[in-house]
Amino acid sequence: MTPETVEQTFREKVGAAIRIAPEGQHRYRVFTPFLLDDGDHLSIVLRRSDSGWALSDEGHTFMHLTYDIDEKDLNRGARQKVISNALDFYAVQEREGELVLPVEDEDFGDALYSFVQALMRITDVTYLTRERVRSTFIEDFRALIEAAVPEERRAFDWSHPEYDASGKYVVDCRVNNLIKPLFLFALPTDDRVRDATIALHQFEKWNIPHFALGVFEDQETVNRKVLARFSDVCDKQFASLNRERISQYIQEWLL
Repeated sequence: MTPETVEQTFREKVGAAIRIAPEGQHRYRVFTPFLLDDGDHLSIVLRRSDSGWALSDEGHTFMHLTYDIDEKDLNRGARQKVISNALDFYAVQEREGELVLPVEDEDFGDALYSFVQALMRITDVTYLTRERVRSTFIEDFRALIEAAVPEERRAFDWSHPEYDASGKYVVDCRVNNLIKPLFLFALPTDDRVRDATIALHQFEKWNIPHFALGVFEDQETVNRKVLARFSDVCDKQFASLNRERISQYIQEWLL
């Protein structure tokens, strides 16, 4: 196919605004009207190698996502699932951060259509609904604790086996084998902060030794009165999921 024919098939399958421009031998920049959240266009290159023609983002998509999202968070939880599903559905390959879609049987138009859809769906991880972001925060919190605390010294979703057999007052993670057990609370919402406050008050009534640590998704979004009540019963707080500082703090407790 000639470059003109390829461009025409792109327009027929994807849109009239598509155009391509040569950038060297067997390499073309593909311009589309599709925008990322900050106004940048999708970065797409059509290139030929010994194995044939392929579309590539040359690592731009993941690089763009890491401006706002920690790279580790793209590889786990809800975000990882969104990305993995998009790659599988559109048969896009991930090669050390580069997204590539081989063009099969010179079907350039369908290949570009699938590649654009995959890139747009992957960038949708920045638009996860509030509930899905919360679930990701909890997953990220648990992953941090799993990395920082040996398995035999932690218990997720812990409740007191004697005083609270029905599990009404739950600690997100209890770190044991300490003079005072460390009670960790993941706090993405006002409701979670209220629940943690109630649980800590109950532990005080039962005279259960503990040291309480609260980790907020974003402390600035928590209602002031709710935060004030929690602060009265919590020993240490982190305003956000600062992995390095939280991990270091927990490690000091484990010594």
